[in-house]
Amino acid sequence: MKLKSKFPHMETTIFSKISALAAEYKAHNFGQGFPNFEPDPYLIKRLDFHSKNKANQYAPMHGMQALRESITFMMQDIYKVSPNANTEVTITSGATEALFCAISALVHPGDEVIVFDPCYDSYVPNIELNGGKAIRIPLTDDYEIPWDIVSNKITTKTKCIILNSPHNPTGKILTQADLDFLWMLVQDKNIYLISDEVYQHIIFDEKEHISPYLDKRMCDRTFSISSFGKTFHATGWKVGYCLASEELTWEFRKIHQYITFCTPQNLQLAISDMLSQKLNQVKELGLFYQEKRDAFKSNLSQSGFKLLPVEGSYFQVVDYKGISDLDDTEFAVDLVKSKGFATIPLSVFYEAKPHTKRVRLCFAKTDDVLKEIAKLQF
Repeated sequence: MKLKSKFPHMETTIFSKISALAAEYKAHNFGQGFPNFEPDPYLIKRLDFHSKNKANQYAPMHGMQALRESITFMMQDIYKVSPNANTEVTITSGATEALFCAISALVHPGDEVIVFDPCYDSYVPNIELNGGKAIRIPLTDDYEIPWDIVSNKITTKTKCIILNSPHNPTGKILTQADLDFLWMLVQDKNIYLISDEVYQHIIFDEKEHISPYLDKRMCDRTFSISSFGKTFHATGWKVGYCLASEELTWEFRKIHQYITFCTPQNLQLAISDMLSQKLNQVKELGLFYQEKRDAFKSNLSQSGFKLLPVEGSYFQVVDYKGISDLDDTEFAVDLVKSKGFATIPLSVFYEAKPHTKRVRLCFAKTDDVLKEIAKLQF
């Protein structure tokens, strides 16, 4: 017997390879895209409380009522929109599951989905598993969306456009002009939108979160997907959620019920308590990470890297063109071995290798670890 692979070209991810190399060389790992610090003690206490008080069986498929209502309250408080907690909010086992469910709800064999390179690594496999074709459009060197190219790539087969803001890996955020261009392209077409917003609360310099879900023109055709893992420094909990119209949510839940069905009660209830009692932490998250971004930038000032602007998320892209002629994967490997610092090459987020020489670093680190980056000099 011989199994025919659905992904014969797929290998171990660069994230696993770099992390293994970092461990081997005892390097400072700025490649891992998650915090090296723990969540608020209150969150852990509430998890302990609910775990000890009979919140350990199956949760409702669409999520605990308390958490869905807390999300509605948060959305009203921060963005002045109120999704219906019963028909428009679904709790998922991480944003990655939500992305799969949204793509699966929309994409049929032969459909095309527009994605932008560099893009998060789960988009394309999910599209292909559903028989769709990913139309990959590179962002500009400044990570702007080339709307003229998008317009030319839209066909009668285009089912969906996937957006990501704040953007991983570049830290770029959407603008109102982006939404206006988007609306001009989709207003008279049967094209849906999936908006990956897991870093939505990590936005800097008093800028605002821009989303098609928050735009009345496009709300009804948008799946908005987010994650509490990024918001509460608990990425391993894998608690995400999807906001969508009642019609889209109905189709989304049809898929969700056969993937994970539900997410642990105790995790959901602990997060609901955080939203109820410590919503200010969510509102202040941008300032929290802005201080880390600025400290990181200062500590890298003598490195020889050119630092690109970071508008949101906790990732910093640096250009090493003036330092090395190696390609970005070779450079990342050499950086671990020769300097003791781990990064992620940006080319792994692309279909076609870009001409730029850039790597991504994560600054979701404690202050003492952020200071270590100052030792990285060429």
